[in-house]
Order: sequence, then C-alpha cells, then structure tokens
Amino acid sequence: MAERGRPRGFDADAALDRAVEVFWRQGYEGASLSDLTEAMGINRTSMYAAYGNKEELFRRAVARYAEADMAYARDALTRPTAYAVIEAFLRANADALTRADRPPGCLSVQGGLAEGGDNGHIAGFLAESRLAGERALADRLARAVTEGDLPPDTDPLDLARYVMVVSEGNAVHAAAGAARAALHATVDIALRAVPGSGGEATTPA
Repeated sequence: MAERGRPRGFDADAALDRAVEVFWRQGYEGASLSDLTEAMGINRTSMYAAYGNKEELFRRAVARYAEADMAYARDALTRPTAYAVIEAFLRANADALTRADRPPGCLSVQGGLAEGGDNGHIAGFLAESRLAGERALADRLARAVTEGDLPPDTDPLDLARYVMVVSEGNAVHAAAGAARAALHATVDIALRAVPGSGGEATTPA
C-alpha cells in the first residue's frame, strides 16, 4: 500500500538523495525550498506531501546520509581490536570526506554551519546525531577494555571523543579543500596516540 499522502510520479528515495546533496553543499540554512525542489525535481506541494516541512526533510536526509554514506563507521566497529576499529574508521572517514562523486566534507558538520534561524534546533539535532556515533564507538572501546585489548586505565569515552574530534576536524579541512593525502597524514599522527599503536601508523598506498 502506498504511503499515505505520498504523491505519485516520482522516486521518493532518489529525490531524497538529491536533497542530501543540496543540504550537504549549502547547509540547512542556506538551502532554500526552491533549491531543494528544483534539485529533487518536484514542486513544493509534492515535497510537503512526501516529506513534511523543510526541517523534517532535513532530518530524513541526515538519516539517509547516515545509512548510506556512513556505513563505513558501522563496519569499523566490527574490527577485532580497538586499534583496528579506530584506524578503519579514520581511514575510511578520510576517504569518504574526499570522494569525487560527493561534496567535500561531511553533511553532519556542513549541515549546521551558519545555522541560526530556528533557535538552534538543527545544530542541536546534528550534535546529537554525532554524539550517537561517539557513544557507539565508546561502547565498543569499553568492551575492548573489559577484554584486555586496551589498558585498564583507558577511558573509552575520552578516547572515543578524541577520535571524533579528529574526524570532525578533518571534515572541516576537507570542506576547505584539503587533499585526501593531507587528511591521511593527520590520521597517521592521531593514531600514534591510540593505545596499542606502538607509536606507528601506516598510511594506505
């Protein structure tokens, strides 16, 4: 059965993917309804019927981004050691931030820049979205402490926050035009601070 209120005649998921790119390039505040509907290939009536208002569309776009573009983060959590988890995440993140077929940077960082017209609702939503990823990483690192893979005095919350600060900093630099190699060089340095690294990191070829 078709979703109630959804207009016929267009692919809602494909249109949402195009909205993701508009929000990614222009941020929530900078993306006008005209920009969004033109990119999505629909009129405003269809947009409201299928997705709700602009904020609801943005929330759905972020969920879509997390599902598709951030799949590497979930994959990293399955690695066998804490160091491997962190390295896999930061390496894949550096690659994702500089994909030729996507805007540079990260939607969850870019989306809230210059935002201020809604009393901080969007900035708060994006911060909570990023925090969810940080908590998932902290949970995995806490398991590593319990299993003896990380030193017993390791604070998994602090280590997870450190990793996310590196990834978010790289996102800002990628959006400003930093090359992939430069982001991986930052990852090299960051990994030296991770317990179990032996002080060395290997940049991918």
